[in-house]
Amino acid sequence: MPLAPESIIPLDDALNRLATESIFAQLGRDDGLIPSYSLLGEIRDLCASEPILKDAVTRVHGLLDRLLDTGQPFDGDSLVGLRQLIDWLPGALAAAKAGDVPIPFQLSKCGEPVVSGESTTADAEAAIDVILELNLGENKELLGEFYSEAVDHLHKIEAALLVLDQQPRHPDALNSIFRSFHTIKGNAGFLGLGPMQALAHEVESLLDLARNQQLLLTPPIITEILRSRDALQAHTQQIAVALEKGQLPTTVVPVSHLVAAVKALAQAAPVGGEAVAAPSGAAVVVVPAPVVPFDSPAPVAATPPLVASAPADVVAAANALEVQASGKSATGNQTVRVNTEKLDSLMDVVGELAIVQSQLIESVRRFGGEGSLLQRNVAQLSRIAKELQSTAMSLRMIPVKQTFQKMERLARDLSRNFGKKVLFQVGGEDTELDRTVVEEIADPLVHMVRNALDHGLELPADRMAQGKPEMGTVHLRAYHLGTNIVIELQDDGRGIDPEKIFKKAVEKGIIDPLANLTRDEIFGLLFAPGFSTAEKVTAVSGRGVGMDVVKRNIEKLRGKIEITSEVGQGSTFKIKLPLTMAIIDGLVVRVGADKFILPSTSVQMALRPKREALSTVHGSGEVLEWRGRILPVHRLHRRFNIPADTENPWEGMLVIVEHAGRVSALLVDEMVSKQEVVIKNLGAFMQGLPGVSGAAILGDGNIALILDPGSLLHAA
Repeated sequence: MPLAPESIIPLDDALNRLATESIFAQLGRDDGLIPSYSLLGEIRDLCASEPILKDAVTRVHGLLDRLLDTGQPFDGDSLVGLRQLIDWLPGALAAAKAGDVPIPFQLSKCGEPVVSGESTTADAEAAIDVILELNLGENKELLGEFYSEAVDHLHKIEAALLVLDQQPRHPDALNSIFRSFHTIKGNAGFLGLGPMQALAHEVESLLDLARNQQLLLTPPIITEILRSRDALQAHTQQIAVALEKGQLPTTVVPVSHLVAAVKALAQAAPVGGEAVAAPSGAAVVVVPAPVVPFDSPAPVAATPPLVASAPADVVAAANALEVQASGKSATGNQTVRVNTEKLDSLMDVVGELAIVQSQLIESVRRFGGEGSLLQRNVAQLSRIAKELQSTAMSLRMIPVKQTFQKMERLARDLSRNFGKKVLFQVGGEDTELDRTVVEEIADPLVHMVRNALDHGLELPADRMAQGKPEMGTVHLRAYHLGTNIVIELQDDGRGIDPEKIFKKAVEKGIIDPLANLTRDEIFGLLFAPGFSTAEKVTAVSGRGVGMDVVKRNIEKLRGKIEITSEVGQGSTFKIKLPLTMAIIDGLVVRVGADKFILPSTSVQMALRPKREALSTVHGSGEVLEWRGRILPVHRLHRRFNIPADTENPWEGMLVIVEHAGRVSALLVDEMVSKQEVVIKNLGAFMQGLPGVSGAAILGDGNIALILDPGSLLHAA
C-alpha cells in the first residue's frame, strides 16, 4: 500500500529533524537520545501503510526503547543502527513515493563487518570489548580521583588536538596530549579498567611516533584520536554514574575497532622530515600540503613540509597548554571541586539575606532615624552582605572555554561533511558567565555555527570565483560590554540579502507584500518558525527549525540577538546576555497599588510627556512622538486589568523600552527606584503568563512582578 500523500511532507520534515538530532548523538552519552526516540515513533506512525519502512523504523526504535528503559546512554549497536537508518531512509522514501518497493533495511551490529588480519588478532582485539569492572567497595575513593583527573585530561586532549589540526608539529600540544593519554593509561591499568588502558596505550604509542618526528599528524589521524578520546569519555561517564548513583556499568563501550585503526596508522610508513628553520620570533608551523585548518579530508600520504605562520589565537591557545597541564595556575592558585548543588544552595541563602537586608533598610528608614546606631549597624551589614553576594556570584561563574572548544570540534566535523575549508578562530574564551547561562547557550551556538558553515560560507570554488580566499573564516569571540556579556559569531561568507528574506517571507505568508520594514526588522524574520532561505534541504539544515530555537533560548536567558550583514562580505551575529540569572538590575515602577520591575537593560529612558506629543491613530491606538519617531503607547494597568491612579498619560510617566529593535512606551503612575533584586521563580502558579518572567520580594516585604518586555510587547 503506497504512502498517504498527506504524510509525505511530515515524513520529510521528521527525517530532517532526526538527521539534525543525530549530530549530537555520541557513544556513551544521551545527547539527542530522547528527541531521536520521539521522532522515530513519529516516523513509524507516518509510514504505517508501508511495511518495509515501518519494520525498519520499528527495529531501531526498539533499540532506543531498550536504552530508555534501563536509563543507559547510546551504545555501539543503537548508534550504528540509528545512523544506518538515517542513511537508508531517504532512498527508501523516494522509492515508496514513486510506488516502488524499497530495498529492505539491513541492521548491522556494532563492529560488523570486522576487518582484521589473522583471526587470533581479531579475537584478541574483541576481548577488550567488555563491560568495565568497577570495585566500588574497595576503590570508590580512588575511582573518584580518577574520574576528576580524567575529565581534565579529556578536555586538554580535545584542546590539544584542535591545535595539532592546524600545527601538526607543535611541541607543547604534542607533549600535553601525550602526557594526558599516558596518565589515563597508567591510572586505568592500576584500577583494572582494561578497555580504557588498552585504548590509551595504543594512542600513546601513536603519539610517541609523532613526538619523535616519525609520524605527521594528518587530519585523518587526528580524527581517529578524537574518536578514541570520545570512547574514553564514554567510559568516564559510566564511572560518574556509578559514583553518583551506585549503578555499575551494564553496557559495553566498544574500543576494539579503534584499537585496530590506531594500530594500522602506527604501522603505516613513517613520515619523515624535520621542522624547517625560520627567522627568530616567527611562529613555525610544519603542515603537509594541502592540509589547512578545518577542510575536507586530506590524504594520509606524505607530502613535503611547508613553513607557515599560525593565527595569533591558535598560538595563544597552544601556549596555554603548558599552563593547563600543570596542577597549579601560573599564579599558584589552587582549585577545589565543589558540588554544584552546594553552590546553588549558597546562592539561595545569599538571596534570602539580600531580601532581609532590604527589609532592614526599609525598617530603619521608617523607624530608626538618621544617624542612629541601628542605621550605622545596618549600613555595615549591607556592605558585608554586598561583598558576600559578590563572592557567591563569582563562585557560579565559569569560563566559556569548554563551550567554545565544543564549537571548534563541531566546526571541524561539519566543514569536512560540507567539503569546505574553514579557519575557525576563537577569542575571549576565558570570559566568565553564570553556570546556568553557559549551559543554556550551548544549543543556540550549535545552530548558529552550523548555519554559518552551511549557509554562510561558500564552497572553495565559489569563493575563488568571487576573488575571495579559498579558505573561509569564522570567528567566535566573547567579551564584556557594560553589565552584559557579548558572544559574537562572524563569518566572511555570502552575507544575508534583505530582499531575498523579504521575498521568501511574502511567499510563506509571514508578512504582507506591502509591509514597510526596516533592515533590522527584515533580519528579524530569520527567527520566524519555519523560515529558511536555503535553496535546498541538507542533512543538517534548511527546514527553518533552527534560528527560532536560537531566539527562544536567548530570550529565556533575558538576552537579545543582533544581526549585521553585507551581501558578499559576511555576517555578524551578536548575542547579548546578562552576567547572571540569579539577580537582576531593575527599575521599580508603580501602577496603582502594585509595583513592577523592568530590566534596566531594556529601559532607554523615562519621561513625563507633553500633552501635544500624544495622539490617537485610527486602527493603531495611542502613539507618542519622541525624538522624531512615532512610538506605540501601552497602558500597563490595562494589560494586567488593575486600577491605576491616572488615565491621562501626560499626568503619569512613560517608560521607553526597547526589545529586538522594537521601541515602545509603557504608561505607569510613578518611578519608584532602581535596585538589584533577587529573582524568584513563580513555578506553575503563573507559568506562561505573557509579559512576566519572575518575581522579587522588595524591601517592604511586598512581591513585585518582573516584566519581560519582549513577550509583553508581543502580547500587546
